Amino acid sequence: MAGDIPSFFVYGEPVRQLDVGFTHIETVMERKQVHMGRVEAHKHDAMAQITFWLRGHGRYFIEDRSYDFSAPAVSFVPSGVVHGFTVEPEESDAIVASIADTALPPIGALCALPLQQTLMVMSDGHGEAWQRLSETMQRLHADYRAGTFETLAALLCVALNDIALLARRKPSVHGSAEADLAAAFRTMVDSRFRENWAIGRYVEELATTPHLLTKAVRKAFARTPKALIEERRLIEAKRLLLFTVRSAEDIGYETGFHDPAYFSRFFRQKTGLPPGLWRARHDQASEVSGSPSLPS
Repeated sequence: MAGDIPSFFVYGEPVRQLDVGFTHIETVMERKQVHMGRVEAHKHDAMAQITFWLRGHGRYFIEDRSYDFSAPAVSFVPSGVVHGFTVEPEESDAIVASIADTALPPIGALCALPLQQTLMVMSDGHGEAWQRLSETMQRLHADYRAGTFETLAALLCVALNDIALLARRKPSVHGSAEADLAAAFRTMVDSRFRENWAIGRYVEELATTPHLLTKAVRKAFARTPKALIEERRLIEAKRLLLFTVRSAEDIGYETGFHDPAYFSRFFRQKTGLPPGLWRARHDQASEVSGSPSLPS
């Protein structure tokens, strides 16, 4: 049952609120004492992951499929997708890049990989393309450990484009029909949330039924379709409040709320503060810390 699958921040750690643009990079074996080479079925509700296997071999599973792999191999798993693996901890290691859903739209605009679809690419050799990906992933890990966070988004774009190129010529695997429906819905939400479509319009465009859409979205993201749309609109409103000087009324209109009072009520319900006060409090926090981040 989907409800029996645990959700984590990173494996073994409780779910937490993620700042807009959040990224986390670590190796699998940095967390060895938690899993000892066996990572049980789990998911991340608001984070996608790249897992690049540097060395070793084992069995990786995504949703209802399992794959025997030998390094190099790489997977991309969107948020909400169940996955895990078994490897020999003394012989294997991988670099895992966890990327908050809020960081993906600007990255996705610059890369060829569909970021709503599950993907695993396996290799039988160490070609030039794999070497490039290895160098990029190792640079990501090194910059993250050094605190050089300003390079991460650009390096993630390079890595994802390298993965897209590898996927065109190597054996790859994708998710189930149900997972693909959920991914297609989220992709459509990303492009249409400003238009304030009713759920029925999404159902019609995706050629599905309300029941099948709700089932797929709940399984993939632990949310209803309506909640996922509202979350996307809220994320965009926060971004615009945080990084622009546009008025709250203008931002509400931009995110699909043509009634300023309704936008204010929606925003207060979700954050506990009206848009103007939320922005003012965040501006004060940024002046103290010297860098922008979204409060929980």
